[in-house]
Amino acid sequence: MYSRVLTASQIKKIHRASLEILRRVGVVVPHREMLARFADTGNRVDFAGQRVWIGEETVMKSVAGAGRKFTLYGRDLGRRAAFGEGSRNYNSIAGEAYWQEEPEADRRFCTLKDVETAARFCERLEAINLVGAMSDPHEIPIQARCVEVLAALIRNTTKPVIFWFHDRQSARYIVEMLVALRGREDLARRYPVCFPFLEPISPLRFAFNGVDLLFETARLDLPVPIGPMAQLGLSAPASLAGTMAQENAEILAGICITQLVKEGLPVCYGGICHAFDMSTTQMIFSGPEQAIFGVAMTQLGKFYGLPVYINVGLTDAKRPDAQAGLEAGITLALGAAAGADIFGHMGICGVDQASSLDMLVLQAEVIGYVESLMRKLDFTEDAFGIDVIAEAGPGGTFIDTLHTVQRFRKELWFPAILDRRYFKAWFEDGKESTETRCRRRKSELLAAPAAEPLDRKIDAEFDRIIHSARRELSGAG
Repeated sequence: MYSRVLTASQIKKIHRASLEILRRVGVVVPHREMLARFADTGNRVDFAGQRVWIGEETVMKSVAGAGRKFTLYGRDLGRRAAFGEGSRNYNSIAGEAYWQEEPEADRRFCTLKDVETAARFCERLEAINLVGAMSDPHEIPIQARCVEVLAALIRNTTKPVIFWFHDRQSARYIVEMLVALRGREDLARRYPVCFPFLEPISPLRFAFNGVDLLFETARLDLPVPIGPMAQLGLSAPASLAGTMAQENAEILAGICITQLVKEGLPVCYGGICHAFDMSTTQMIFSGPEQAIFGVAMTQLGKFYGLPVYINVGLTDAKRPDAQAGLEAGITLALGAAAGADIFGHMGICGVDQASSLDMLVLQAEVIGYVESLMRKLDFTEDAFGIDVIAEAGPGGTFIDTLHTVQRFRKELWFPAILDRRYFKAWFEDGKESTETRCRRRKSELLAAPAAEPLDRKIDAEFDRIIHSARRELSGAG
């Protein structure tokens, strides 16, 4: 099953347009060492203006040299997220400023306790195989925040994790923590647990810290997803084609940066452009344009032979209602059918309004639906069941056959949240809404047993690293 919106000719047109943007317009990279490396490879650089015009040769060499496959591993090495191998991965949001306890409740600032809750929750949520912090803890100084977030994640889930890196200084402590987790630097390199996210600032700019910290994380060859968020009509042209061409140019520039940091560094093509709503003056998370972007950007990423990350399965809704189900379901189904490697970030209430476990439960149900939709069909002799058909004969039934007993559980998907009962049963059982069932499922997961505790020696080493990071980065004791 494959979904496509671009022809081969249209993909090549976008590719050529992106190369022209990089050649004629260039990108701003406020990092002198990186600019020098661009200059050394024959590209025109304006050091005073912090701008580089990137030639086609550099772009295509970088794309060809980038790592195309990688796997993230949890502290349990059996729990993985593989990229570039045809599998699908689902991550909860790496971090939001606000947390929403209940769909009708007001928001509050996130805390480190929310990171712990999110990690324990997703440890038991089967649909999520890459656990996001879901929180950007307000009470922890920004300089050392990512170090404490990583520790909280690893302590509370055995799956691989995702969170927001901050800068090169804090990345040193993160690298130290990853080595402590695995016991040796070569094992930390072989079994990465996380990756830094490089996000160009549309149009055509990069942040210093985003580039600078890669010089530290490259020590462990950590993969780099590159995902600008160009918005149609705001930070990109008011056309689907123009937005995709600019987004693609920014991703290609990011790939060049990663390969100039370290040749062969694995990358993930993050085609996460969006449209901008002129009526609300807010980005659109999940309109029909997002479904188009998701499929088209997957096609572009695969054109370069790279694993692909897209923003689908999201919603503009503020609660897990009909709008949320419609938007998350349609966009995720099309994105999965297009062949992307990872979809996210799940658990967001509206357009980056807050993290919501209720919303995450609904999206997990959508993931289950989509995964069943993408299943490989069985065409064996037993699956056809011609002998069973002959035995039942015209007008017969199959409900009481051994064939049905043996096969129905693998042929059908059974929901955890959606309701399929007769009206009378639903009515007499309290007439529950989908939101109510999401809330109950959330309570069950929150009450589930915690993950296996972290090894005591590793836990003590994490405490030492956190204390050093607090003291040296933020001045806290």
